[in-house]
Amino acid sequence: MASPATDNWRPARPQPGHRLLLLQGGDAFFPALVAAMDAAVQSVHLETYIFEFAGSALQVAEALERAARRGVHVRLVVDGIGTPHIPTEWQQRLAAAGVYWRVYAPLGRFGLALPSNWRRLHRKLCVVDGSVGFCGGINIIDDLDDVALGRLAHPRLDFSLQVSGPLVADMTETMERLWWRLQAVRKARQREFRAAWDALRAGTPVGDFSSLFASDLGHGAHAGNAALVLRDNLRHRHDIERAYLKAIGESHHEVLIANAYFIPGRKLRRALTMAVARGVRVRLLLQGKYEHFLQYHAARPVFHQLLRAGIEIYEYVPSALHAKVAVVDQRWATVGSTNLDPLSLLLAREANVVSADEGFAKALHERLDHIVTHQGRALQRHELAARPWPQRALDRLAFMVMRATLFVTGHRY
Repeated sequence: MASPATDNWRPARPQPGHRLLLLQGGDAFFPALVAAMDAAVQSVHLETYIFEFAGSALQVAEALERAARRGVHVRLVVDGIGTPHIPTEWQQRLAAAGVYWRVYAPLGRFGLALPSNWRRLHRKLCVVDGSVGFCGGINIIDDLDDVALGRLAHPRLDFSLQVSGPLVADMTETMERLWWRLQAVRKARQREFRAAWDALRAGTPVGDFSSLFASDLGHGAHAGNAALVLRDNLRHRHDIERAYLKAIGESHHEVLIANAYFIPGRKLRRALTMAVARGVRVRLLLQGKYEHFLQYHAARPVFHQLLRAGIEIYEYVPSALHAKVAVVDQRWATVGSTNLDPLSLLLAREANVVSADEGFAKALHERLDHIVTHQGRALQRHELAARPWPQRALDRLAFMVMRATLFVTGHRY
């Protein structure tokens, strides 16, 4: 039965006519992205949280440069925290090639002391020629490089989707809106108020959408229903969380979630515990590495509750986990940028693709089930309880800090 919180909410309805190709890690994602950019004839529009101009990520930067030099209209948007600085060499190269690039919400003089700066661009989207899109959790950074953990021994675990079909137009529309908003802010700061107003009124998508339904993603792609679900601070504040709540609330057999930063709020915790009470098996594959004080310690009190309710928690062992994917009853699946924590669900701009295609859901479930079985370590209640008291005190402190921080932004979680 659906959660009461979702009774009066209608999610974006998955539409037919899509092709979905699951890409695991930068080793699969970057070549697919580069191939699409190299085939572009009209437009490339890329948004990412992190763009590291080093290692394997350089192939994407070089593809953007090549496309612009061919006369393709190329736009790049990066986040001001995830990508605080683009190397001078690459600023010059992108400008010389004709790439238009913007930084979303640079921190400025006061940095994170301003709560308004906590709202970040965390989604990872790309549309090429209006016909092929990419959506997922993979940043433009080498799989063996990690901002918090340094050089990794093994590639991080993450996923993206290459898609074609009607939702590509939705991706284009949302990226266009953000681009022109950034243009308007830039012009307003330059006191060009008429130009700022014109930018706000703009938003006609770049590109010809005549080939929207014709893209063939090749072997391994699944045809079926899909929809783009967004999280922003205007019309889509809770859409992604509600999509999760609805899917979990209607589950009958199994919920399988892989999520990097997992600190679910009351509604999501309740949905998961109610699912277990109905006899649904709930498995969580989570980050096993210590990255950040708040995410690591604030999650531990929540883990106690979930384990006590009968939810299975596994920590990913081989490397860092950065995935944000889920499968419910092998009939509903999502791949995107959204962590199930307060930053993603309450503050950041996020984007997920939700699929009701059983073939795709089963394929993703098979991939995740293998990872959980062979590369996950089960977390036990007695382990958490047996941790030294200073560690447990830090858990409580981090949880209270998180709640107080949300209170400052006007949110309850």
